[in-house]
Amino acid sequence: MSVCTLRINDHDLAVPLGTTLLQAARQAGIHIPTLCFLEGLSAVAACRLCLVELEGSDRLMAACVTAAAEGMRVHTDTPRLREIRRTVIELLFTEGNHVCAVCVANGHCELQNLAVEVGMDHSRLPYRFPQRGVDLSHAQYGLDHNRCILCTRCVRVCDEVEGAHVWDVGWRGEHCQIISGLGEPWGDVNACTHCGKCVEVCPTGALFHKTDTSEEKQGHPERLQALMHARTHQQWNP
Repeated sequence: MSVCTLRINDHDLAVPLGTTLLQAARQAGIHIPTLCFLEGLSAVAACRLCLVELEGSDRLMAACVTAAAEGMRVHTDTPRLREIRRTVIELLFTEGNHVCAVCVANGHCELQNLAVEVGMDHSRLPYRFPQRGVDLSHAQYGLDHNRCILCTRCVRVCDEVEGAHVWDVGWRGEHCQIISGLGEPWGDVNACTHCGKCVEVCPTGALFHKTDTSEEKQGHPERLQALMHARTHQQWNP
């Protein structure tokens, strides 16, 4: 197996070729914040929270999709990166309607946790208060577009794991949003298997069980990782 050597912060590492910077950092116990990334799904670098600095380059790179290379010198926690990450979180809050106190995911929300991590106690940007709808047409689940951050985890898990491809991304710019089917109400999409994987991997309260009330939703991304491990290794016993 071919390996390459690199340095991340003050850690000298040797990793197999093809390893991403995020994988290398996690193997060394180095924390890089992520939001759209989820082990078991393809990486899309949508949220930009995992940006890192490379010595010799002014260009920031997304750690989830950048392969480690021989001789790389990587920095994951600099003042520039901390400022960018805080700004990204502020943009996500101000572009939606995230009222944590009445959210089903309050206390268990990955976006909320990251806001605490980056030190965002207020937004320096104006809130946009967009007019967005809520789809309650599904018998078991609901979709609140106000809380969606377009991480596309639901799109990928439905396509790559369940194989149903109920979800997609529609429209452009400020009107961009997750859509079911061809823009139909979720409950009218016959392809939906009612598996709930999209709800399980949603990092906020955008996708939820209709029986959940404030603070009751808890995501279980580890179930996806267990499923993917079982499929890969054909080990179905607990």
